[in-house]
Amino acid sequence: MAASKRMGFAVVGLGRIAERAVLPAFKHSRRAKLVALVSGNERKAARLASRFGASDFYSYDDYALCLNHPQVQAVYVATTNATHAEYTERAAAAGKHVLVEKPMATSLDDAQRMIEACRSAGVRLMVAYRKYFDPASVALKKLVKSGKLGRLKTMHSAFTIFVPPGKKAGWHLDRRASGGGSLMDLGIYCVNTARWLVEKDPIEAMAYAWTVDAQRYNEVEESIAFRLNFPEGLVLQAASSFGAAQAHFLHVHGERGWAALDPAFAWEEERRLFGKIGGRWFEKYFKPTDEFALELDALAECVRRKRDPEPSGVEGLRDLVIIQAIYRSARENRPVPINVPYALSA
Repeated sequence: MAASKRMGFAVVGLGRIAERAVLPAFKHSRRAKLVALVSGNERKAARLASRFGASDFYSYDDYALCLNHPQVQAVYVATTNATHAEYTERAAAAGKHVLVEKPMATSLDDAQRMIEACRSAGVRLMVAYRKYFDPASVALKKLVKSGKLGRLKTMHSAFTIFVPPGKKAGWHLDRRASGGGSLMDLGIYCVNTARWLVEKDPIEAMAYAWTVDAQRYNEVEESIAFRLNFPEGLVLQAASSFGAAQAHFLHVHGERGWAALDPAFAWEEERRLFGKIGGRWFEKYFKPTDEFALELDALAECVRRKRDPEPSGVEGLRDLVIIQAIYRSARENRPVPINVPYALSA
């Protein structure tokens, strides 16, 4: 697709995920182009604009000027979790489509306002869940939907990274900015991917959170283990942690067979999909794919075809409902029922 016909994006927030993954993705995108950057660090914005070919850059104070840029049709919001709502609502009011990093917000009220703002303005809202586009994850979902595994009984998943003592973790350990610890940053992959895989929502949560370094993790949890009970006897056992070596997997077990995606979530690694069906082993490898470019292309295509994206803001809100139930269970040490909303006010 000619560059002139690609959807113009502004990237808001130039932290690690933006610099290492989002900005490089525009080089591989077929339907999106980078137009502008927005940051609290003007020198960094200038440097990255030059490096990645953005024609303009702005400070957070000048966000309104960015939204008035005639070539900016959409924004990729990659700021702190607590500010996603503000930048999304302002973009919607300016008639810009939004691709927002996960988690979409830190509260249900913020998530609902984001959905309503985009609906009212007639713009598309998409949450940056990369697994919807990762070829290995898509292959696993096709396998589940084929019925070859039989009736599903259990799923197991985890996402852990090790944040060494002394290494700056920035706003991720600040509850007000992040909304939570490893569950909000990592465990959300386990929650969302499991829901997407089986196309069902859990009805009950049970969880236990713990912290080894209490001085460092005095606002958010270091680690959490949780169980989500789905309808028809399906159970997900999952965990996330900032205190263990990087690992991430998703295992699905049915009456006729099982399948595993390991590694599953980090974008830089080769994927391995393997398992046994009817006693016969299968194994397939997937080379690393630029999942961020696929996200950008997906939103641009949804706008072109005038259809809601998948994953939408509603999916992001549903995940927050589940995450809040997990946190409540950990606090109260009891099972917590989950009532996932389906009809949301417009």
